[in-house]
Amino acid sequence: MRRTFTLALSALMAVSIAATTATAVHAQSRGDQGGGEDDAAKKRKRDEEWNQPKAPLPQLRNAGPCPYVKVLYDASRYVQFKDGKESAAQAGFTGEIQSLTSGCAYKGDEPIKIRIEALFQLGRGPQAEGDKHVYRYWVAVTERNQAVIAKEYFDLPVSFAAGEDRVYARETIEQITIPRADAKVSGGNFEVLLGFDVTPEMAAFNRDGKRFRVNAGQTAPAQQGQAQPGQTQPGTTTKQ
Repeated sequence: MRRTFTLALSALMAVSIAATTATAVHAQSRGDQGGGEDDAAKKRKRDEEWNQPKAPLPQLRNAGPCPYVKVLYDASRYVQFKDGKESAAQAGFTGEIQSLTSGCAYKGDEPIKIRIEALFQLGRGPQAEGDKHVYRYWVAVTERNQAVIAKEYFDLPVSFAAGEDRVYARETIEQITIPRADAKVSGGNFEVLLGFDVTPEMAAFNRDGKRFRVNAGQTAPAQQGQAQPGQTQPGTTTKQ
């Protein structure tokens, strides 16, 4: 699904930014090149003789680096528990942001335009009610390591087929537009964060780095409540 996220101009212009200049100047005068014309003529002749085609790759002439784009760790996973009991048997709907890819483009004093693709893995645990669920996630733009400038929420409706306990969904935020006060404002001044809309309990679960290890397909211990070497009890959580 494609989304569009545009920052309000007034909100950004009110922010004080320590601007950095990342533009590199490559042009030199002919007098500094010292025989550059002869070298260029030789290169053209060689290319013609070898018949080397130029690769048709798009060129992004950015005025500086792209903003940092990442998933906020505390909101990277979505795990529901029935009655607040942290066990695999009590899990409802779950989700995880598997990967992010992004790119940006800007030049001169033009706004920074960013495109993001996010891959979600979404699950249905034993306590999930029904075969449909609407996950909610957010995208935020911040000054790097500082305050949030703008934040927007999106709904991700998911349907599970009969007998299906997980699905994948790819979301495209087609254009995040960040206005710039002038040409000296670099994309490196900003971060773009993405995460699930989680409860405080979900955030604490993520922050602790907990994961499930279920003894699927393993022989039960001889004594009840005692695990064999290398095993963990069903439904328990462990920290990474």
